[in-house]
Amino acid sequence: MIGSLRGTLLERNAQLLIEVAGIGYRVQTTASVASSIGSLNSEVFVHIHHAVREDSEVLYGFATSQERATFELLIDAHRVGPSLALAILEVHPPQRLREIVATDAVDEMCKVPGVGRKTAIRLLVELKSKLDLPEADAPPDSGEESTILVDVRQALTGLGYSSDEIRQAIAKLGDISVDDGSGGDVQELVRQALQYLASPRS
Repeated sequence: MIGSLRGTLLERNAQLLIEVAGIGYRVQTTASVASSIGSLNSEVFVHIHHAVREDSEVLYGFATSQERATFELLIDAHRVGPSLALAILEVHPPQRLREIVATDAVDEMCKVPGVGRKTAIRLLVELKSKLDLPEADAPPDSGEESTILVDVRQALTGLGYSSDEIRQAIAKLGDISVDDGSGGDVQELVRQALQYLASPRS
């Protein structure tokens, strides 16, 4: 598996083309990394996530090992593919992403193209158990969704469920709107979560 590349930057288009020992490697990355990695025909270094599938191999490049590690955590989340993970990192660098997850900042997560409120809530719940989060200095001010998210988690914790069970249950609530008046209040979300937790699962 390829973990990094050091070579000459030949192209900077939708992908980077980096030549190493006479071989050109195409590398997908964010626009911010592509613009700052170095000038054409200069030596560059990128940290690589090497994705191997049955029908293809893709290299994803990052300026730091922290970016690569965060990308790998993101693609391990439910319904987060490489394109969405790159879009998240384009808008929120690793440290900022940790602050957003730590404070349940739904509106900030929604700034990522293609991420709506329901997806943002599900991501915040799931990433809490994956990221090394900073301590929050003050209660977050991120709207109704954040308050509901915290209240549902606290209610399930009080009922004795583990963090993994809570994460899985709330992730299943992604199709329930929290602001359309059709079951998005805390009590209804807790009821739905309990129904999921009580159901047999393989």
